Amino acid sequence: MASLPRKLELFYDVLSPYSWLGFEVLCRYQNIWNINLQLRPSFIAGIMKSSGNKPPALVPRKGKYMMTDLQHLKNFYQVPIQAPKDFFSVILEKGSLTAMRFLTAVNMEKPEMLEKVSRELWMRVWSRDEDITEPQSILTAAKKAGLSEAEAKGLLEKCSSDNVKSRLKETTDAACNYGAFGLPTIVVHMDDNKSHMLFGSDRMELLAHLLGALGKTQAFLVSTK
Repeated sequence: MASLPRKLELFYDVLSPYSWLGFEVLCRYQNIWNINLQLRPSFIAGIMKSSGNKPPALVPRKGKYMMTDLQHLKNFYQVPIQAPKDFFSVILEKGSLTAMRFLTAVNMEKPEMLEKVSRELWMRVWSRDEDITEPQSILTAAKKAGLSEAEAKGLLEKCSSDNVKSRLKETTDAACNYGAFGLPTIVVHMDDNKSHMLFGSDRMELLAHLLGALGKTQAFLVSTK
């Protein structure tokens, strides 16, 4: 008898390029690894504040390394990452609160569209250097991902509701309770009711080992998109 898929939670924010990398790898490998992938839109600024962490770009040497690192990873994972030209304004000033509330609303009302809408928002901010803070920008992304205009507008209206705000906070708090100090945070739930929290997009071999799927793991360079 085939074993049931293990639950795996991916906490992410579209402001995080490393979250995008982790997201794409897990989407590619979810069937190979027999996992029940649960996408958990979270608010990275809340996690950083709660943990006392700060963005790597604020540490000059880390920031310099990050730009080089992302170019290597872009080629390795075949994910079209390109840093925004006005990096500090986009990442540190404008932020992602509206975008993550929108993704939370999508997850609550149209969960089957969450993967596509998340990817399109990443494409805007981390590939095409486009805005993700203005309502029209989010509507454009949603429609490009496959939502109708009426659906997108309805979900955008829900972003200001207490239900959506509370859900995003609850999800962010859940990541913090697992021990998150940044994103992506991956939580894998094992058969013995234990869970393991992994940080970053560079723990995939370890994740495969924990899942007992290391032998099934092919080169991450091969894209299924």
